[in-house]
Amino acid sequence: MSRIVYVLNGPNLNLLGKRQPAIYGYETLADVENDCRRVGQELDLEIEFHQSNAEYQIIDWIHEARERAGGIVINPAAFTHTSVAILGALNACEFPIIEVHISNVHKRESFRHHSYVSLAASGVIAGFGTQGYQLALHRLARLISEAKA
Repeated sequence: MSRIVYVLNGPNLNLLGKRQPAIYGYETLADVENDCRRVGQELDLEIEFHQSNAEYQIIDWIHEARERAGGIVINPAAFTHTSVAILGALNACEFPIIEVHISNVHKRESFRHHSYVSLAASGVIAGFGTQGYQLALHRLARLISEAKA
């Protein structure tokens, strides 16, 4: 199984560190990317890191990952609660998917308690801040290694 991992980020995550820092913290998306690349190197994973505010672009990256990757870490942001299309794309993948949320969505507004993406996810990490991405990569590396065995 490929050791390429796509780390996909949904709408408004380009504003990380600037938008609602009381909820999302002060780290930027560039900081998250640097952390993911560092952890990826430690775990012998090749990281493809992307962010888009456009649903179709995230779907296109999921389709690309189907052909190249061993797994996906996805923070779908607001698309979590709305996108049956992203769920459909993820359901077409035959590798592990870890869903990440920076905040604890279950302590927030009730509409955030439902995730379409969770229906395709091998696991969900929420409320650990940006460290959730690192935790997701560790879990994904293990799942990829177990699939090889």
